Amino acid sequence: MIKELEDIVRAYEEANRNGLRTALATVVHVDGSAYRQPGARMLVTENGELTGAISGGCLEGDALRKAQLVIMQQQPMLVTYDTTDEDDAQLGVGLGCNGIIHILLEPIVAADANNPIHLIQLITGNRQECILITLFNLEKRKERQPGTVLLRRDNYVDGYTDNSPLCAALLRDAQLAMDEQATLIRTYISPENSQTALLSYITPAVQLLIAGAGNDAQPLLHIARIMGWQVHLLDGRPNYATAARFPGATLHVAKAAEALQGINADAYTAAVLMTHNYNYDLAMLQQLVQFPVPYIGVLGPAKKLQRMLEEADNITAIQRARIYGPSGLDIGAATPEEIALSIAAEVKLVMSRGNYKGASLRDKDGAIHSRRAQVITSQHI
Repeated sequence: MIKELEDIVRAYEEANRNGLRTALATVVHVDGSAYRQPGARMLVTENGELTGAISGGCLEGDALRKAQLVIMQQQPMLVTYDTTDEDDAQLGVGLGCNGIIHILLEPIVAADANNPIHLIQLITGNRQECILITLFNLEKRKERQPGTVLLRRDNYVDGYTDNSPLCAALLRDAQLAMDEQATLIRTYISPENSQTALLSYITPAVQLLIAGAGNDAQPLLHIARIMGWQVHLLDGRPNYATAARFPGATLHVAKAAEALQGINADAYTAAVLMTHNYNYDLAMLQQLVQFPVPYIGVLGPAKKLQRMLEEADNITAIQRARIYGPSGLDIGAATPEEIALSIAAEVKLVMSRGNYKGASLRDKDGAIHSRRAQVITSQHI
């Protein structure tokens, strides 16, 4: 999701430079099955350019036309697509969709310091977990749709805040969503009206540290960049670690003892040791286990890792559990490209924090994605 938000920010900034007005489309609720889940977003410009996605392509055309109307009228609009209905089914038939999809379209007012894109810019500019709150009214679609109004990140709150019971309830549930690391949907009922909130849980981009500037590191970089991961390339050889060989990576040409200087190795960081230099990899391993990095991959045979563990200083059982060697999923990988794919897939699996098993979807019981974000719970305020 974070890559989509980064793409939206770049597209918005480009549209602003060209004097184009924009609107943001957000999937705020899904009842049944759909290609994209609540929290998926897409930017629309007045001349018809799209960035991001709210479906697999079946809804974008109609949403574009409605978004252009929103831009012209400067009023938010809640749109519902019912792919279970014969009149709307053609929209989702290409993907076998069988659900009701609610999409909020809201115009972006550049002069508004709290507009949705400004809040998204705060997300993409910081490596923090956060909750982005979008308000809408499912019961009275013709009434005012507030839109994306609030951002909660660590101890910071950005957007429209006041002393109302609704704001207090939103902040409480934002903390709950943060604690549970989950996207939630809540309806808040008051004597005056009711509002529904999508509380989108958003995590930072994966930060991938690749130790080693050999040819086999290049396909891993390419896959990581496609995924929107932030890549740091670490190696002590300046003639190998070059921008020409590793475009898009932040280069750190240094000895192993100094390679991690200036890098915030946080809980959303993965590292892969593939220098083919045993001593460099060992020194990196001894440093990385001191950080909250959930994935440390070691390229090579199991005997190599066993030797490293024997020679490393005081690696605890908890630290050992974060070391993956040989690195990668067992998919029969043999070429550098296939090995890179297996490593990237294992990193993605670990970053899912145990919510997925890495098995074939064919063998999975139930829905592909958790349906928790589709369940609306209510509370009186």
